[in-house]
Parts: sequence; structure tokens; C-alpha cells
Amino acid sequence: MVLLMTNFTPEDLLLYLYKDCSAEQAAQIEAALQKDWTLREKLAVLKASMNRLDKLVVSPRTEVVLNLMNKARERFAQPA
Repeated sequence: MVLLMTNFTPEDLLLYLYKDCSAEQAAQIEAALQKDWTLREKLAVLKASMNRLDKLVVSPRTEVVLNLMNKARERFAQPA
């Protein structure tokens, strides 16, 4: 059994996932993925997280929206 040591950080893998790394680095990561199952596992976890983040819908709390509306109303009600 051969223990492989890859020197790719989670940040490197994120750049790879978002296609934001150089072609040379992408090729190195792809070669390492062929040989290193732990790197493949790390990539799978990052992909799953990325997919969950893409599905999130974020909206402000009602309290925040009401506060902004009240501030705007107060500001425009005052004479300049």
C-alpha cells in the first residue's frame, strides 16, 4: 500500500471547483485525484457543501425591513 501525500489545500480545491485556478494547477489536481482517495473525499465534501450553499435562500428578517422603512419614512418626513 502506497501512502500518497498531496499538498493541495482546501482553498486549492475550491479554486479548482470554481474553475478559478490555472490550467497547470487544474491538471496537477486532476492527476492527484486519480491516485489519492482522501483527496477525492475532500473534494466530494466541498462539492456537497457548494451545492447546499447554492440552494440557500437568504432574506432579511421582517424586523430589519420594518426598521429600514421607518428610518426612511422619518428621514423624508423631515423638512430639508
